[in-house]
Amino acid sequence: MPGTILITGANRGIGLEMTRQFAAEGWQVLACCRDIPGADQLRVLREQYNKVRPFQLDVTDYAQMEALARSLWDQPIDILLNNAGYYGPKGVAFGAVDLDEWRRVLECNTIAPYKLAETFSRNVADSGHRVMAVMSSKVGSIADNSSGGGYIYRSSKTAVNQVVKSLSVDLRERGISVIALHPGWVKTAMGGPNALISAEESVAGLKKVLLETDLERSGRFYNYDGSEIPW
Repeated sequence: MPGTILITGANRGIGLEMTRQFAAEGWQVLACCRDIPGADQLRVLREQYNKVRPFQLDVTDYAQMEALARSLWDQPIDILLNNAGYYGPKGVAFGAVDLDEWRRVLECNTIAPYKLAETFSRNVADSGHRVMAVMSSKVGSIADNSSGGGYIYRSSKTAVNQVVKSLSVDLRERGISVIALHPGWVKTAMGGPNALISAEESVAGLKKVLLETDLERSGRFYNYDGSEIPW
């Protein structure tokens, strides 16, 4: 049965396609992004699907996040998907790390997902599906790192994976499952034109993982194709 999903970063790329695919199956989508007036494609989806509800949310603005939670205080959320992220500077090698950018990336990719989980945990606990998911990345896997570099983005995703693991332990007694997701190398503004898969293919796989997630699968890291990734 369709339920309610809250998606951050819903105005483009994976978040926009996730909004489209869930809305097409009858789900209510609480579609959050930083710039609602500039979210032209999201507005098109809103006109196409009456269950798409856009909300202004900068995930690093915690006062704004709390205000949104107050407006949704009685809304059960079956799936809470932290999709919003910030890559930061590319090609970061040893000796060339911008510390201010590192802090900015950590704020968006690591701290904000924790705050989102903390802020909306009651809404998720009141739902039928009770799933929280964070869009991580395979580059955050310590076991998979054979090339080095990428200090800023890698570390933010490794750190949020640990957040996911701790949340899976702490929220288990409330019936909430928490997982990390890798979307694959996707043709988006972040992934670039040389990426291997389309947003449609990635999201179709991610959606299947989200809908099949339960407490038995909680606390794990999944690829978009459903295979498990080592931490």
